[in-house]
Amino acid sequence: MSAAERTAVVASPVGLHARPAALFARAAKATGLPVTIALDGGDPVDAASVLSVLTLGAGHGQRVTLRAEGDGAEAALAGLVALLETTG
Repeated sequence: MSAAERTAVVASPVGLHARPAALFARAAKATGLPVTIALDGGDPVDAASVLSVLTLGAGHGQRVTLRAEGDGAEAALAGLVALLETTG
């Protein structure tokens, strides 16, 4: 089983709040892999949980770390990073 880790900068002007958090969580769940997201130096939370993503409090321009395990983890994270870095 492969594991992958990537960092991203939150592009949304409102950060990972409400709609951007819901879109991100839905995309994370759609990967079918266990995916976590964490602020730099923070504890990771379940990226597929809208509530967990909201409680992270990631704001515009903040760096987050994504981790995934399983076949296709690199590709899954590439898609999630692209979503975080382009949602505006």
